[in-house]
Amino acid sequence: MLDQKDLIKKVKNYNKFLNPETLSKAYNFALNAHKDQKRDSGDPYLSHPVAVANILSDLKLDSATIATGLLHDTIEDTKTTYNTVQKEFGKEVADLVEGVTKISELEGNIIKNSKAENIRKLILATSKDIRVLLVKLADRLHNMRTLNSIIDIKRRTRIAKETMEIYAPLSDRMGMNHIRDELEDLSFKMLNPEARNLVVERLSLNKESRENIFNILTNNFSQILKKKKIKAKIVGREKTPFSIWRKMQSKRVSLEQLTDIIGFRVIVDDIDTCYKALGVFHSNWSTIPGRFKDFISTPKINNYKSLHTAIIGPRKLRVEIQIRTKEMHDFAERGIASHWIYKSSEKVSHLALKEYDWLRDLVEIMEKDTNPEHFLEYTKLQMFQDNVFCFTPKGSVIKLPKDATPIDFAYAVHTQIGDTAIGCEINGKDSPLQTPLQNGDVIKIITSKKVSPSLHWLTSTKTGKARSSIRRYWQYRENSKTIKNKLYNTTLWLSLPDQPGRLGDVTTMIGSNNVNISSVEMVEKTTDTINFRFNLIIHDLKNFTKLISELKQKEYKFKIIRHKNKKYAFFKRLFSGFKKD
Repeated sequence: MLDQKDLIKKVKNYNKFLNPETLSKAYNFALNAHKDQKRDSGDPYLSHPVAVANILSDLKLDSATIATGLLHDTIEDTKTTYNTVQKEFGKEVADLVEGVTKISELEGNIIKNSKAENIRKLILATSKDIRVLLVKLADRLHNMRTLNSIIDIKRRTRIAKETMEIYAPLSDRMGMNHIRDELEDLSFKMLNPEARNLVVERLSLNKESRENIFNILTNNFSQILKKKKIKAKIVGREKTPFSIWRKMQSKRVSLEQLTDIIGFRVIVDDIDTCYKALGVFHSNWSTIPGRFKDFISTPKINNYKSLHTAIIGPRKLRVEIQIRTKEMHDFAERGIASHWIYKSSEKVSHLALKEYDWLRDLVEIMEKDTNPEHFLEYTKLQMFQDNVFCFTPKGSVIKLPKDATPIDFAYAVHTQIGDTAIGCEINGKDSPLQTPLQNGDVIKIITSKKVSPSLHWLTSTKTGKARSSIRRYWQYRENSKTIKNKLYNTTLWLSLPDQPGRLGDVTTMIGSNNVNISSVEMVEKTTDTINFRFNLIIHDLKNFTKLISELKQKEYKFKIIRHKNKKYAFFKRLFSGFKKD
């Protein structure tokens, strides 16, 4: 266990504005508050808050956050009150300790919707001060490191599952890759020990060979970069057992078939040198198609920046390479914590934290939707890593998750635009609203005041804002007394295998969801399929949404054709004919 002198010395190494008396006082306060308490392992309870403070000092956080790490369990587990902490350490530290306490109180409550309620309140507490989440992540990391000391296996499993589903994605969303990797791997060790042991055993068999290969490649890369007068630090990294297992599952390959278990990070002085180094690697070795990604020009949604590439390197080995500056590397390791720079003070500016406005967006969604399961769904959607950058016709950039649609784009611009969307143009061409968007697409949304959002959009939208807005619109309509019964007409184009009984299955499915068929038309027949057009009358859009979900589950190919004004459609066909002539 780190003593207070070593802790103060460690923080002083990066924070010249530290007041040592504050940390010394917090250390002694925690020592007295927890003096009669023991951990599940039998260790003195003080070992836990000191370990949390040590993790926070690894992240180079400010003195108020380190003090909170030392005091974070005092209000929850001792007779200490908020007023006592405020009197001794000030309002800033007291508010941080109270924020962590509110989150911790949730962890023991096993109730219906516990996961959703937990993350709901976690985000609420975090949105006021991001440091609450940083302390909670450090607290969870140490608890995961000592998880085996808990005797109750059900409790261990619940904590590991919660860590994998909530805290690891949150640390990822904060850009804290090092903490994410450890949380994921420690959870994996608890949830699937057989699989993890298998990966670890296989890795240990050829560890010496991998180390030799790493040394050879490092020397080779260093010499070539040196010849080009590029100053670089090369760091090798071996992927965690969990990340290896996840890749094996996603690619459906064996461990022996995975060739990028070892990767290299090339750290240079500036952005220009990043691209020069990339040119050196690409000019000396063959690249692996589809593996180059430029996260410098288009950063990930958590603001991660780096150049990623993969080459067929020396000895015909497949090598994964990440090229970045020192600042980018610091952010990749420490995430949001890298904003604490300590040049003029130990405070961080609000502008530096602006990219974490997504937390406030989640709170806004939460306040307008009372269903905790919906909120959990929106939170997971907001934490997508892969993203696309699209443009409005005037050139404004809209950042969206991978596979987002023009519907998501419309709601990202403004809720009213999403609610009234009837169509879109992608790069000047008419396109369905369900079209997956690509990087660089220019989107024009076509709207009409006479329409409302379709519930079946829920199955194709990817952002929490779009889904919450659509649900909120229909909840308002249902709660309004002015709503009159209304019939909806739509057309469903279906491609069915040319097999007996398939048409009957679909018509039964439509009928069981209380959707009426006004007519069916066979459009086209191929060697394997028959295409039909079903004209449907819908009494309740919820039933239609359910039907769409069932069709997706059965993996039927279909398109939904929204009816537009027939007169307008006639003129559009007429004028398109003139253009051709």
